[in-house]
Amino acid sequence: MSSQILVVEDESGIRQLIQDALDGHGYDMVMCNNAMTARNHLSHSTPDLAIIDWMMPQVSGIELITSMRKNEATGNLPIIMLTARSTEDDTIDGLAAGADDFITKPFSPRELLSRVQAALRRSSGHQNANILQHGDINIYLDAMRVTVAGNSVPLGQTEFRLLQFFMGNPDRVFSRAQLIDNIWGVNSFVEERTVDVHILRLRKALREYGVDPVIDTVRGAGYRLSGVSK
Repeated sequence: MSSQILVVEDESGIRQLIQDALDGHGYDMVMCNNAMTARNHLSHSTPDLAIIDWMMPQVSGIELITSMRKNEATGNLPIIMLTARSTEDDTIDGLAAGADDFITKPFSPRELLSRVQAALRRSSGHQNANILQHGDINIYLDAMRVTVAGNSVPLGQTEFRLLQFFMGNPDRVFSRAQLIDNIWGVNSFVEERTVDVHILRLRKALREYGVDPVIDTVRGAGYRLSGVSK
């Protein structure tokens, strides 16, 4: 599966330069000419990396990155900032806002490609060590983020812990009492009916992204993570 790269740059010439530099290397590029368009894209899809220009009208790259870092879905997303600013203070400000790398304009296509490849390698190595996978479902443990086929799935804290527990223990049946002990804690005053309610919420959230079923009901025993169908 190709890596999706979000490019946010208001100058068409620079967007074309980025397109030419990365074209033919297997990347799925999404081009946005302003921060608002980028935010709209991020509301329904999470890329693997973002390249964001600093100086843009209305909403600057710094403001966009700051808001992305506050969002659960994009909190750990690798971000490369593009800018004509080149002072040490500018670099510090960009990195402090949440950028992972900083490229000063003008830049060479080879430099950009090298930075992109390095950022994706670092991100892949980090995620692979902290990720649970089941079919198209991924749980990014450090970011506490769930995706289905690359799309972020908003889950409540309890639903997230339930899915994490099931994905960490595939093909095992757990009674409601066992789930209460593992999710809410031993000796918690939680009714078994509460488990059913959160299972229903989890199923509903995943079903909206085309995954159904995930959690099987095993009559007389409890629940089990099933195969994934779409």
